[in-house]
Amino acid sequence: DDNLQIGRSPPLSSDKSRTHFPILREKTNVEYEHMLFFDDSLWSDHCAIVERNCPGVTTVRTPKGMTVEAWETGLRAYARNAAARAQE
Repeated sequence: DDNLQIGRSPPLSSDKSRTHFPILREKTNVEYEHMLFFDDSLWSDHCAIVERNCPGVTTVRTPKGMTVEAWETGLRAYARNAAARAQE
């Protein structure tokens, strides 16, 4: 099935780093350093978990949901991380 529905079909897990991100990488051939993750969770720090287990993913906590400000923060963080990788 070519319809990728991460988070809506098995395997489901609260640990996105063990399910969602490996599936996304496998199905899309997009490496972690090219991914940007926004997390609105108020009960767990999924960003820290993803950063620890999926090195390279840029993460942004959005406890108030997705806003223009959060989107722009994510884009700036992604650009900073990409620039730092280019200097390595």
